[in-house]
Amino acid sequence: YFSMNATNIYIILKDGMGKRAQVALMDSGDDLNVYFSPTYLARDHLLIDVNNGSSIYRNYYDVTGIDHRIQLDSFWCWPWDNTATATITETIPGIDGKLKPGAQEAATALSLPQTPRWQTVRYDVLLTRENNQWRIKNLTLIP
Repeated sequence: YFSMNATNIYIILKDGMGKRAQVALMDSGDDLNVYFSPTYLARDHLLIDVNNGSSIYRNYYDVTGIDHRIQLDSFWCWPWDNTATATITETIPGIDGKLKPGAQEAATALSLPQTPRWQTVRYDVLLTRENNQWRIKNLTLIP
């Protein structure tokens, strides 16, 4: 059971975080409800910026591709439990994109680089299993 849960959770983390980054950077219409709980999606600061039109990535850059990576630093789930915890490191070492035409002046005023960059971050992750489906319930940034 531990191996089965670990495999399922790794896939949810890798695919879910990758889709989240695509939505934030590339105007991807993917449904994140497959990977995340609706309560988390409603309070995710990155997605809130996208939804209210204040995303720097979407407003100033044309992004055509990303190299998204997840490193699973630690993981634990009791075989009989419906919750799991993990610590991950998310990186995007390569972003194919450039400033949108006409965004140069605004980007200069905001000190934005010519090509978009993503800060490497570590998260503590809480996952829950509901109806035999693992979902990310919370991401806590590790400073």
